[in-house]
Amino acid sequence: MENFVTYNSLIGVVLLGGFLVFLLKEKITQYLKYILAFSGAFMLSIAVLHIIPEVYVNNGFSIGIFVLFGFLIQLILEYFSQGIEHGHIHVHHNKSIFYLAPILISLCFHAFLEGLPLARDFSLEIHQSHGHSHEHGNSFLISILLHKFPIGIALMTLFLKAKLRMGLAFLWLIVFALMAPLGKLVGTFFQDFFNDFNSIFEYILAIVLGMFLHISTTILFESDESHKFNLMKLIIIMTGGLVAYLVV
Repeated sequence: MENFVTYNSLIGVVLLGGFLVFLLKEKITQYLKYILAFSGAFMLSIAVLHIIPEVYVNNGFSIGIFVLFGFLIQLILEYFSQGIEHGHIHVHHNKSIFYLAPILISLCFHAFLEGLPLARDFSLEIHQSHGHSHEHGNSFLISILLHKFPIGIALMTLFLKAKLRMGLAFLWLIVFALMAPLGKLVGTFFQDFFNDFNSIFEYILAIVLGMFLHISTTILFESDESHKFNLMKLIIIMTGGLVAYLVV
């Protein structure tokens, strides 16, 4: 039942973002930067409060190289996606699927990597030595869902601006929506058939952590077109961080 909810949530949140663009057109994109600000604050807070302690307490400082590697991977992916992960929607004169292909491939690879750690248990047991454990629940999953929702909005907006047929636009959106569940499915397969695969999850999680850090900090510290950091965005960022603290 838990896996059913997880898979459907990962798919549904992307399709919801795309459907809202289809329904509300340009109105939804007016709020995209605020949705991104909340998700970025939540992701960064979960990374600091949850993922960083977990990967370091279990592996020591050597795991840091994988965090940096994840940061670099995301930097490369955003070269091809053109920053759509943090709300940059650019449409060139070449509006064919060949122009969109690098964006789709990079986003799909990104989503697949994020989905891999969902196959493992995210109970953080830093305090076990003191006789009790600290349960973090689904904070990592919630981070991914909050991140996927604005990407669904941005991706469908890009498709519409590129004059892609509606059926084809939703087809490619579904392909992207399936990538994170596919990552979880592949991770579960390897976890079930390889006893030592659990230790590899720590390194995968560290790579995803680096990707989280790149995306969230880019979202949070980017200024708007007028190079101002407005009060509303600041309030939303603080709210996102507070919600993440309460969830953890």
